[in-house]
Order: sequence, then C-alpha cells, then structure tokens
Amino acid sequence: MATGARRGRPTKPTHMKLLQGARADRVNTNEPVPDQDARPEPPAWLDAPALDIWRRLAPDMIAKKVLTAWDVDTFAIVCDALARHAEAAMKVAANGIMVKGDKGRLVKNPAAQLVRDYAALVATFGGRFGLTPADRSHLLAGEKPPVGGAERLLS
Repeated sequence: MATGARRGRPTKPTHMKLLQGARADRVNTNEPVPDQDARPEPPAWLDAPALDIWRRLAPDMIAKKVLTAWDVDTFAIVCDALARHAEAAMKVAANGIMVKGDKGRLVKNPAAQLVRDYAALVATFGGRFGLTPADRSHLLAGEKPPVGGAERLLS
C-alpha cells in the first residue's frame, strides 16, 4: 500500500486494534514501536494549569502504555486545550452567556465560542488517547482480544 495521504476514516493504531480484537490480517505487525523505557515528560511550554492536567492524567496513561514518548506533543495539546477550556468556561460563568458589546448592546460572550472550540479540540485529540467515553467503550483493557477464525472454532 502507498504511504501517501489517505482518505476516509483515520487508521487506528495497532495497539488499539489488538485491544479491540481485530483480525490478525488487519494488524500491522511491522509498525514502529516507541522505546518503552523512554518516559514521556511534559514539554517546557506547558503552563501551570496545563501541567496540572498532565500530572493528573499522564501517569495512568503511561502505565497503560497509551502515552509514549512519541505522543508527548499531541498529549500536551490535549492538556493545554483542557486548561484553556476551563479558563474560558470560568469567564462564561463569571460574566454570563451574554455580555455588553462595543456599542453597549448585549452580545454573545466570545468566551462561549472558545469553550466550544476547546471542547471540540479535546474531543478530537483526546479521543485518540481514549479520553472520551465513546472511544474508551471500544477498548478491552485488561482482557485478551477475542479469538477469531479457526482458533474460535477450536476453543
């Protein structure tokens, strides 16, 4: 298969396919694997609120081998988006959905759009780490993948 741009649904990582019990012929057994000894560290650009989220979520994800050293930047985006989402949500809570605009009329609070934008970003990127309930529901953590093909008939 060509290695160029793909169309359609994003490809699932091999470990997700294995957890979901994918057929053996649909699993890339030659996929590059990050060094498991390299401990993922948060990037220096994360601010304190985003770093708090990293410290809350990362240890469990590292233990379950969902977060690797290769995933640091993408996961940092998730942590940053969660921190910005919380910041925008607090502004909406403090100032309300409607605020006075430049001309003194009530307008939609611009922070409400930020809340939506960051929630969408977290859902997209966080889903890649199994952080949304829908994405997590497809995983079989701690269980053997179902046996397929002839093995199923012989078991």
